[in-house]
Amino acid sequence: MTASSADTGSVAQEGGDFATLTDVAQRIALNIGAVIEGKPDVVRSMITVLLAGGHLLIEDVPGVGKTMLSKALARSIDGSVRRIQFTPDLLPSDVTGVSIYNQETRQFEFRPGGIFANIVVGDEINRASPKTQSAMLECMEERQVTIDGHTYRLDEPFMVIATQNPIEMEGTYPLPEAQRDRFMARVSMGYPVEAAELAMLDHHAGADPLANLAAVTDASEVAKLIDVVRQVFVSPAVRRYAVDLVSATRRTPDLRLGASPRATLHLVRAAKAAAALDRREYVIPDDLQRLAPAVLGHRLLLSADAVIGGRRAEQVLAAIVASVPVPHAGHPTSSGPRGQG
Repeated sequence: MTASSADTGSVAQEGGDFATLTDVAQRIALNIGAVIEGKPDVVRSMITVLLAGGHLLIEDVPGVGKTMLSKALARSIDGSVRRIQFTPDLLPSDVTGVSIYNQETRQFEFRPGGIFANIVVGDEINRASPKTQSAMLECMEERQVTIDGHTYRLDEPFMVIATQNPIEMEGTYPLPEAQRDRFMARVSMGYPVEAAELAMLDHHAGADPLANLAAVTDASEVAKLIDVVRQVFVSPAVRRYAVDLVSATRRTPDLRLGASPRATLHLVRAAKAAAALDRREYVIPDDLQRLAPAVLGHRLLLSADAVIGGRRAEQVLAAIVASVPVPHAGHPTSSGPRGQG
C-alpha cells in the first residue's frame, strides 16, 4: 500500500468513526427526547459530557425532571446502571463497598458499593454528609476505589450523573469545591415551555415514560466513541486560548476562587466531544466559548464585593469570555498531530 492510499484509508476510517459517533448520539438524543420534552440543549450537553468521559451535575428546583433525565440516559445505554439515593444516613461504604469477613473461607471478601457501574445516578447528592460525599472523590477522578489497602478499578465507561436542589437548604450539605471541581459540567433543566408541558401531560400522565424505554447502544460502543473523541485535534492556538480563558478567572477581582487547571482540561475535553458531534476533526474557539458557562460556572466563587453588587457568576464569566482575545489561526489540517490537548 502506498503512502497516499494509507492516508486515504486513515481519513476514511476517521470519517466512518465520526459518522458512527453522530449516529449513536442522535439515537440517544431521540431516546431521551421521548421522555424529556423540549430540552434538546440539555440533552446535547449530557451526551457531550458522556463522550468526553466526564461527570455531570444537574442542578435545579424540584419537579423539572432532573432524575428522569439521568435515568433516561442510563436506560439508553445497555450497560451496568446503579442509582444511589443520597441521604444523611448514607455511609461511605454504601458508596464504595466494604470488606466482609467470610466465616467459611476465613478470608475477607469485597462487596462492591453503588459506585461500581457504568452509569451511576446520584440522586440529591447534597443530602449526604461531607464524609460520604468525600468517598466520591477518588472514584470520580481516578476511576478506582481503595478499600483496606486494595485498589479496585471501575468499569469503563464510567459516568456519575448527580442531581441537587439549589433552593432547599434544610437537611443539605453544600458540595465542597473539591467535589464540584470533579464534575466536568453543570446544567440546569429550567421549566418547560407551555407546549412541552402540554405534551408531557398527553404522553406521561397515564404511564411511566421510562417503562418502555429501550437501550439504543451499549457500554462497549460508548467506550469506543470516547476513544474517537480523544483523537480530535486541538491546535496550539486553541489550547492557548483555553488556558487564557481559565487563567482570566483567577485574576478578576470579582472572583475569590477562579477555575482550576482541571477545569482547563475538562474544557478542552468537552470541546473535543462537541467538535466530534458536529463531525469536525478539530476544535475551534467557538466550541470553548459555547461550553465555558457549563464547564467553568460551577467552579467559581464570587468575591464579597461582587455579591454585594448583585453580580452573578454567570455574568462575570460572560464578561471574561468577551474580554479574552480570540485566536485567528488558519484552518487546521489533517496533517496535524492527533489526540493532543
